[in-house]
Amino acid sequence: MREKMNKFTLWMKMTMRMAVKATLLAALTFGLAAMTAAANTSAAYQQTDPKLEASLIKQVHHALAMNPWYSVFDDLAYSVNSTEVTLSGEVVYPGTKEDAVASVKHIEGVTRVIDKITVLPASSMDYQIRRAEYRAIFSYAGLYRYAMGVNPSIHIIVNTGHVTLVGYVDNQTDANLAYMRASSVPGVFSVTNNLKVD
Repeated sequence: MREKMNKFTLWMKMTMRMAVKATLLAALTFGLAAMTAAANTSAAYQQTDPKLEASLIKQVHHALAMNPWYSVFDDLAYSVNSTEVTLSGEVVYPGTKEDAVASVKHIEGVTRVIDKITVLPASSMDYQIRRAEYRAIFSYAGLYRYAMGVNPSIHIIVNTGHVTLVGYVDNQTDANLAYMRASSVPGVFSVTNNLKVD
């Protein structure tokens, strides 16, 4: 009887060990499968389709340029990383920011919009400086062409008396000339020339 009990106990222990091993093996297999699937999904997400990204860049650029509130006193910039778009820059009115974010969100293929656009503080002094800067730069014969069109090539950003010129000009002479004209406006604390030669 004792021998039968020992055999039965031994058989039970072996059965339990096999069941535990089978359970562990199943859990390990399931875990590896889940990790592989997650890695494949992550890799697929991280892979950038150059054609899709190029298409998104064009569409984002067009959406921002067509913003009805986007003016010569605003600066909107963007970067595209796979299907994510980061918007940055400085604008005078909150509506310009809201429209920019909304228009980019509606682009097919964009999965996320990161909003880093700053709304400039309201200031009567800054409004006066903007008008004076516009006249000083674009009334000059060699620079008036940069104010033409829906989206001017030179943008004038004024933040608490500090002026930043952004955009594109045809040559370095025009960039220097715009800087000199901007610096001639009274009441301006500083002028930063970020104009690029296109």
